[in-house]
Amino acid sequence: MIINIVPVGNSRGIRIPKAILDQCDIENEVDLEVENGKIIIEAIKRVPRNGWTESFIQMAETGEDQLLFEDTIDLEMENWEW
Repeated sequence: MIINIVPVGNSRGIRIPKAILDQCDIENEVDLEVENGKIIIEAIKRVPRNGWTESFIQMAETGEDQLLFEDTIDLEMENWEW
């Protein structure tokens, strides 16, 4: 497929057809590399909560995992206002 290079501000870019974006499962971000004179575009797939376990462990080690407010529920409803 031959496509035109177009001006994008002070840079230049290409328009990637939606069918190709869908086929490659590209949504918002890509990894762009140059290898042997070729431009390689790879989809970035973010894994939800990736790295959270390590962060929680580090927070526990440094004492930063304390509750910010009391985590209790008044099940007897003694202090509830109706």
